[in-house]
Amino acid sequence: MFNNLPPLNDETIWQIINEKLENDIVNQLVWYYLGYRYDFVKEKWDLSQVEQSWAEEYPEPPDFIAHRPPNVKLTRSIPPENKQLLKEELGFKGYKIGEFGPPQTRRATIANWLLGYRKINNL
Repeated sequence: MFNNLPPLNDETIWQIINEKLENDIVNQLVWYYLGYRYDFVKEKWDLSQVEQSWAEEYPEPPDFIAHRPPNVKLTRSIPPENKQLLKEELGFKGYKIGEFGPPQTRRATIANWLLGYRKINNL
């Protein structure tokens, strides 16, 4: 797991928004940058790099696209100055009415969170 993740660049962010990356890969990107690592020897998740509130609430990494609560937590973890990075850095104008639902909205949140992670960590 995490061996073939795409780089955290603009192209990958657009692939998330445009649904060109499978949900599994999108989730794995978030898991990776949240610090989740799978220990194949112990056959369980290593949470040593995961922030405490995430580790306590989600001892196994959640599906951010299928489930609303972890996506809400992700949204709330974005610093206010990074809330508009999709618009500011990529010029994303949002989805058109009638062309999006919860999965697309959650993907946009994930994309924005990843942009914020990239900015905060100078990647």
